[in-house]
Amino acid sequence: MGDVHIRPAVAEDVPAIVGLLADDPLGAQRESPDDLGPYLSALERLSSDPNQRLVVAVRDGRVVGTLQLTVIPGLSRRGSTRSVVEGVRVHADERGSGLGTRLMEWAIDESRAQGCQLVQLTSDNSRTDAHRFYERLGFTASHVGFKRPL
Repeated sequence: MGDVHIRPAVAEDVPAIVGLLADDPLGAQRESPDDLGPYLSALERLSSDPNQRLVVAVRDGRVVGTLQLTVIPGLSRRGSTRSVVEGVRVHADERGSGLGTRLMEWAIDESRAQGCQLVQLTSDNSRTDAHRFYERLGFTASHVGFKRPL
């Protein structure tokens, strides 16, 4: 894995990131790779927010993975800061290579560096392979999540 570099995402990475997000049954229904405008606007908002980190994993000049890390200061847990990991994706050619573990280790290390006491994430109920992956990394399925479209 030494030849993979994790770095902040830039506008030129957006088509590859959207491709990764769309490359599964759930993402195929939610993402629109043919219309990058909303994604580029979102990247601008993310890049200007010091509590957001959208990163890509690059191998041989090609984006092969991505995730978003959000740092959230809070009052609960004695004023703890937590992080939320979202949008973890690894290119199909790279699955099983250890890249997902490397991305998550980056997120955990960055969370510690930002003073977080907790790292959390949600995963769709249908992603049973992802659930096993997160459990192997020490995450526990401790809460039930709810969402409401607006």
